[in-house]
Amino acid sequence: MARIRIPSAIVILFVTVQTGFLLFMYTRHSSFMPPQSEEKPSQVHVLILSSWRSGSSFVGQLFSQHPSVFYLMEPAWHVWVTMYQNSAKVLHMAVRDLVRSVFLCDMSVFDAYMPWKRNLSDLFQWAVSRALCTAPACDSFQRTDITSEMACKTLCGRYPFSKVEEACKTYSHVVIKEVRFFDLKVLYPLLTDPSLNLKIIHLVRDPRAVVKSREQSVKALARDNGIVLSTNGTEVEDSKYKVMQEICRSHVQIYETATLKPPNFLKDRYLMIRFEDLVRDPLSEISEMYKFADLTLTPTLKSWIYNITHGEGPGKKKEAFRITSRDAVSVSQAWRNVLSFQKIKKIQEVCKGAINMLGYQLVDSEREQRDLSFDLVLPRRPNQFSWSSFNTKR
Repeated sequence: MARIRIPSAIVILFVTVQTGFLLFMYTRHSSFMPPQSEEKPSQVHVLILSSWRSGSSFVGQLFSQHPSVFYLMEPAWHVWVTMYQNSAKVLHMAVRDLVRSVFLCDMSVFDAYMPWKRNLSDLFQWAVSRALCTAPACDSFQRTDITSEMACKTLCGRYPFSKVEEACKTYSHVVIKEVRFFDLKVLYPLLTDPSLNLKIIHLVRDPRAVVKSREQSVKALARDNGIVLSTNGTEVEDSKYKVMQEICRSHVQIYETATLKPPNFLKDRYLMIRFEDLVRDPLSEISEMYKFADLTLTPTLKSWIYNITHGEGPGKKKEAFRITSRDAVSVSQAWRNVLSFQKIKKIQEVCKGAINMLGYQLVDSEREQRDLSFDLVLPRRPNQFSWSSFNTKR
């Protein structure tokens, strides 16, 4: 049988044409296929958005003690301390960039604020983060342990700062508590960033209770007050409630931005929580927050939450920045017996819009203020503070 010899050049040409034809058909077929949905990042990112003395440290601990959560408390403190001569508005962008880097577990962002060789203990409020007190950040505790700030400071402070990034990458959830955002629109670039899966929990508290708590921490808040009021580095004691006025204004702005004709990218990503609802029915409110954040409430956490919300008394002045076992309902009502009615009238004057919007009752007399049977926390309508309520008439 005779063989037919085909020149190699023809073979190469044939293969080339065939390959080109197959690539053409594949490309054409692909153009008719529906686009694949974008995959979400593997981690969930939660921003607890609040203001000073609103119970945000307590809420932060509810997340920090969860074994699936890497938590940091107010990392933007480093921005404000380093750049304290600027205003809060000017610092918004630097704060946002730092928060984004932390969400992505890129801790090199702290190089600008802590250029020296660092340990865990150089990070602001590091010891309130269970994740930085357990493996792989510190070998003294197990990930499922409930940790305490004092024990963590004693045993874990000398571990290298590199452990922060190492630990962050091992968790399914990264949670940040921050009090240095006054405008929700500043966060739009984070909400539209495909590398983030961001959810926002907006924690609010009765402004009158906030003032009572702030009076326990006057010196500690003086520098932050100056930044809020743009005093070019001068510390301020908020005796005239100018800072409270800005804080109340920011809560109104954030809430209205999130609920009045919000952008579509906020869908299912915004939840408002009132501190008073939280302390009255902790497990229900915490379960709602966990569901929103794609977390599960464990038996160990249930027991711990009960213990820290059913202590004795409202807590001592020296415990103003610590999470200790207290009677949480008494804490939320303490202002009614401590503040003078004259102060209450002034606070209600500067924060009337926020008090009404957030669902609190104004008091018209000292008798109403002192009468604890007169409930000043109005019932919350179903879904009032979540994205699903946007089409509800208010």
